[in-house]
Amino acid sequence: MSKYYDIFNGDADGICALHQLRLEEPRDATRITGVKRDVSLLERVDAAAGDEITVLDISMKTNVSALARLLGRGVKCRYFDHHAAGVIPTHARLSAHIDTAPDVCTSLIVDRYLSGRQRAWAVVAAFGDNLVAPAIAAAQPLELDHTELARLHELGDCLNYNAYGETIDDLHYPPEDLYEAIMPYRDPLQFMIDEPVFDVLKNAYHEDLERAEAIQAEFADDRAALYVLPDAAWCRRVNGLFGNRLAQEHARRAHAVLVTKPGGYTVSVRAPVSNPQGADVLCSRFASGGGRKGAAGINLLPSSELTAFIEAFRAAYAP
Repeated sequence: MSKYYDIFNGDADGICALHQLRLEEPRDATRITGVKRDVSLLERVDAAAGDEITVLDISMKTNVSALARLLGRGVKCRYFDHHAAGVIPTHARLSAHIDTAPDVCTSLIVDRYLSGRQRAWAVVAAFGDNLVAPAIAAAQPLELDHTELARLHELGDCLNYNAYGETIDDLHYPPEDLYEAIMPYRDPLQFMIDEPVFDVLKNAYHEDLERAEAIQAEFADDRAALYVLPDAAWCRRVNGLFGNRLAQEHARRAHAVLVTKPGGYTVSVRAPVSNPQGADVLCSRFASGGGRKGAAGINLLPSSELTAFIEAFRAAYAP
């Protein structure tokens, strides 16, 4: 008997992309996920000929070797993603839905695939990915009032906040548990009313964000700003959302948020919202770096490369 596997990023986009798909196509599947930066997930899949995998919101470029191995075994794959993909394999068992445009996230790709039938969850994900204008545009057919739209924005931020951390222990909820809490709900607004996990995330998010906002920038001008956060669990949780908040408040400025860790830093880069380009190129210059045009990161920037990163960041956004 064929087995099914759902492999998804543990952030708002990955969770909401899978949720949209499974609301329309219910399936008993083995789920594989992790923290936001844990993207080499296909290596964990032990599928065999005749099995089917669905991959959502993880870089094909990072997983291409494992993907080739699985396709070679006779596994069928649907792949939805918006990160830089590299060369997409041509294979009869691969159905690739890849769009790397800076105003698209994986949940919006799935929304397109489903002809908008679970649109509200795509809006949540787009907000979580800091795609505010695309989220508002996608929400137009839903005829939400201002308060309801703001609530979906808040939910997207909270779901995304939960994915940031070095390990699962840094998170408030393992991403698979968070997905299981969301599973019964077709309406994200009802989820926010009924599920206490939302209030836990909301309160913790605002507490961590308040701490981050008290930290002074290492440098900041009209074109670029860089912040360094200490080695603490709350910093690992909030760094991405802190970068998103800065990007929305200063739309013409690029931002880099570094979190101190043994041997170096974790880096989150946000290109200017007014011109969301180049973050992926910048971060890909460093080992363990990658992402998308508007937002990218480096899993470990060695301390010895900090100066080189700052010079490259300034050259990219504040020449």
